[in-house]
Amino acid sequence: MYIVYLAGEIHSNWREEIIIGCKDTDLTFLTPEHDHDSSDHIGKNVLEDQGSNFYNDHISAKINSIRSHTYIKRADIVVVKFGEKYKQWNAAFDTGYATALNKKLIVIHPEEFIHALKEIDAAASAVVQSESQVIAILKHLIR
Repeated sequence: MYIVYLAGEIHSNWREEIIIGCKDTDLTFLTPEHDHDSSDHIGKNVLEDQGSNFYNDHISAKINSIRSHTYIKRADIVVVKFGEKYKQWNAAFDTGYATALNKKLIVIHPEEFIHALKEIDAAASAVVQSESQVIAILKHLIR
């Protein structure tokens, strides 16, 4: 029915929680590479060390963007989680990319991020604080 891309932080199992919570649905879920080490080092592992952290990160980001951009384009709905542990610049970028493609957004973040993410929240169809709220929205959409 819908294809849902789960973008954002990679330091918790929030994606699995949503996927398991929607297991009785016809939803299809797509995800970025969420093995942090693999994501960070794919460029260096494939193309060898580039001599600086900047260039190693640069080539890894370009390789990772193949997957994320392809999946965002394919998705009907993009769920983006901004976690509490780190600044998620990748989540903000994915949100902007999805918005430029006119994708429907569901944004997850804690209440204390409201001011910092006000522009992202304004572009979203829903802003929630928990995975269970995302599950409820997704299940509502397929009734």
